[in-house]
Amino acid sequence: MAVVPDLDPTVSSRLRFDDSGLVAAIVQQHDTGEVLMLGWMDAEALRRTLTEGRVTFWSRSRQEYWRKGDTSGHAQYVKSVALDCDGDALLVRVEQVGAACHTGDRTCFDAGALEVVVGEPAP
Repeated sequence: MAVVPDLDPTVSSRLRFDDSGLVAAIVQQHDTGEVLMLGWMDAEALRRTLTEGRVTFWSRSRQEYWRKGDTSGHAQYVKSVALDCDGDALLVRVEQVGAACHTGDRTCFDAGALEVVVGEPAP
């Protein structure tokens, strides 16, 4: 278990990083609820996100930190961060400036819906 400096020890003890030391971070537009993207954070990326007001991720492909918007100008300004009930995912609510996706789309989920069988609750 990674320890996040400056984080309440009660909250830090609830965090469940995966075997690579990462936790999923779901990014959502704070005022509309629009889901923008999914990124990964280690303890240091989470510390930076919580203390700097901008979202920082760990790039699994490049093996380095990246702060959203530093090269693209499409920044994410932190409004709140919540830990899920299992401690293995974060919900990061942001003010998104520009596109959230590296493709230039507003969200990473604009690629198209999958075909599904639509479920209905039992009467």
